[in-house]
Amino acid sequence: MPTPFPQTDPTPLFELFRGIHATELLTAAVAHFRLFEVLGHGPLPDRQLRDELGLAPRPFVVLTTALWAMGLVRKNSTGNFQLTELAEEHLVPNLAFDVSGYVGLAAENPSVLGMVERLRTNRPYGAEPKSDSGTAFIFREGTTSAMEQEASARRLTMSLAGRAKNVAPYFAEAVDGSTAATILDVGGGTGIYAYALLAKYPHLKAIVLDRPEVLKTAAECAQEWQVADRVSLVPGDMFQTEFPSADLVLLSNVLHDWDVAECEALVAKSALATSAGGRVLIHDVFLNDELDGPLPVALYSASLFSLTEGRAYSAAEYRGWLKSAGLDPQPVVPTLVHCGVLGGLKK
Repeated sequence: MPTPFPQTDPTPLFELFRGIHATELLTAAVAHFRLFEVLGHGPLPDRQLRDELGLAPRPFVVLTTALWAMGLVRKNSTGNFQLTELAEEHLVPNLAFDVSGYVGLAAENPSVLGMVERLRTNRPYGAEPKSDSGTAFIFREGTTSAMEQEASARRLTMSLAGRAKNVAPYFAEAVDGSTAATILDVGGGTGIYAYALLAKYPHLKAIVLDRPEVLKTAAECAQEWQVADRVSLVPGDMFQTEFPSADLVLLSNVLHDWDVAECEALVAKSALATSAGGRVLIHDVFLNDELDGPLPVALYSASLFSLTEGRAYSAAEYRGWLKSAGLDPQPVVPTLVHCGVLGGLKK
């Protein structure tokens, strides 16, 4: 069996890795969207600021959440966006202590230009109409996905497993599986989060639903965790395949790959598959309910935005989807690397 818990917390490594997006978003806002020049004329409501920047709702939330978390914008008492004192003095063009020109030195950096393209088009990397590379981390019928090719599916799935191996023991501690018989891991990848629960609860069985090439890696990991005899692997498309019923339905780091409509659909579908008294488990990162941070999660949101059709969401957004699906949201229980579990109880 794998070591139950890491001896050190790897969270700082993830924060450093995702820190590149701070430069990209700040430079994009200064040099390409001229956000500080726009707000330098006075506060604006969300919709008007979005129109001024030419952004769709998803990229607008990604950009403004990060800038809010950086302490550069905020909302006033009427709910309009305005500049903070820091931004007003140093990022409005042509004022005495303006440093926007300095920030603009990175305007043509390839990673900045890539982020600007993602923000303007609201499409993940590889999803351009003429692109032959395809998307990396998501599968959608009719599009090219790396998750449909054996070598790339294995590489990407095992790369994501690096985080899962660290977080999974904390996930198992956060979830009570004592009264459950079956857990359905939707879009489970390696299945490691479900396997950690199986390791803790010998009576529990797991169903892992994912793409066929991904499940080859899930089968290997089940052997490694010594739980293969209690695991069923179901190939399918989580948007098209009917979910088997289960006492626990797990959406671990899944919803952040999709936009709001898809998230609502997956939560509703998961609720239908959950037995009475069971729970839908959303294991993910959480933005503040006000969408003003925290900064590490806001920068991770920018990474998700660039590579998938989603972003990070707040606990309030998740609670709303759970309630709409007829579930009773439970308190968030932290795990590791900014993640936590938000359960929805089916009464």
